[in-house]
Amino acid sequence: QVQLTEFGGGLVQAGDSLRLSCKASGRTNTITVMGWHRQAPGKERESVGSINLMGDTTYYAPAVNGRVAISTNNAKNTLYLELNNLKPEDAAVYYCAAGDTPTRYTYWGQGTLVTVSS
Repeated sequence: QVQLTEFGGGLVQAGDSLRLSCKASGRTNTITVMGWHRQAPGKERESVGSINLMGDTTYYAPAVNGRVAISTNNAKNTLYLELNNLKPEDAAVYYCAAGDTPTRYTYWGQGTLVTVSS
């Protein structure tokens, strides 16, 4: 089992930057990809992006591409999300996820709420 705990979030101003982190613990040697999803009120959960832990290749969703960076620490057990130039539509609960494929994550964090004030 892998446990994921997100940190960061809260109230941010439109136009500001956001940095979230996600600490993975447990059998982290079983995961090869980590990513971020988000879910806004009344909307379906959507991918923000992911990173392959084996080669550090990243994928970013079109809605945030150009404003986002996903990275990990050297130990590959902490995932980061940086989102710049925040917009009201970025407000959501952000979830950290991990597994062996970005299309079907095995493990999920509890989520952290991001509110954007305009």
